[in-house]
Amino acid sequence: MIAQLAGALAHKSPEHIIVDVQGVGYQVFVSLNAFYRLPEPGDRVDLLIHTHVREDALQLYGFIDRQEKDLFLLLVSVSGIGPRLALNILSGTPAHELQEALETGDLVRLVATPGIGKKTAERLIVELRDKVKLLKGAREGGDGRRATGVEAEAVSALVNLGYRRNEADRAVKAACAAGATDLERVIRDALKQVRQ
Repeated sequence: MIAQLAGALAHKSPEHIIVDVQGVGYQVFVSLNAFYRLPEPGDRVDLLIHTHVREDALQLYGFIDRQEKDLFLLLVSVSGIGPRLALNILSGTPAHELQEALETGDLVRLVATPGIGKKTAERLIVELRDKVKLLKGAREGGDGRRATGVEAEAVSALVNLGYRRNEADRAVKAACAAGATDLERVIRDALKQVRQ
């Protein structure tokens, strides 16, 4: 799984960018907010990456900072929100504003975001309000943020392997509760849970 890319920005457009890493060009999808913060083509770029595997494609989603990646992972953990929609949501609202809207339950602000209707906004608030508070608390000095990011990555990996989201979510939570903290161990322990 690709988790980070560092190299020259070979191509830059709102649809995607290409990062040249020692002669290999990686196509990466980024939010518009990240796109406007990127350097000019030819300059060096460092991105955090989420690797999304489907039957017919392997896609890379890039983030300039940890906050945007953590929010992306939380968004894709919600049923009905895929990586493209999550990226569209992050394109329409800066990460800190989206986090605040989820935390405070600001339905009006969320519905104003492209790609989010009233029912989706309500579901996002119900499912993510507490998780967003954990992220904020971790950023201010705890360790919950890392666990939340690892948890979301592990759920995504199990879903990509063909397990149902609710089944994957339960198994990952059980693995984390049993003491697993790093991504590889969480996935391994969660796989044991779903295979029982």
